[in-house]
Amino acid sequence: MKLAIIIGLCCIAVAWGKPGSSYTDKYDNINIEEVLESDRLLKGYVDCLMDRSRCPPDAKTLKETLPDALEHECQKCTAKQKTNADKVIRHLVNKRPELWKELSTKYDPDNLYQERYKDRIEAVKEK
Repeated sequence: MKLAIIIGLCCIAVAWGKPGSSYTDKYDNINIEEVLESDRLLKGYVDCLMDRSRCPPDAKTLKETLPDALEHECQKCTAKQKTNADKVIRHLVNKRPELWKELSTKYDPDNLYQERYKDRIEAVKEK
């Protein structure tokens, strides 16, 4: 999930899931830095998440798991997914705030998760 990360992209702000089994680790070895540094790749994932384009398999998986991950604090995320989510959040908040806002509006319209993770998001802004 090159973006599973992306989200983490988003929420992003903190994708963390339900107790029990874990999300698939099939896409954990994607180079998230490459995605974040490529406007083309990043735009593709954002467009998928925003329902503006078709989704590749990894982005589709991310799109399907993101709401659960946000709601349950990424409890089903692997350690790598949590690390990548933090990277994505840091990048979006600090370098692509327009994308952060767009994704946040869709995936957190009532600011529930941003409020829940306010301290964490603020710390990301400071780095």
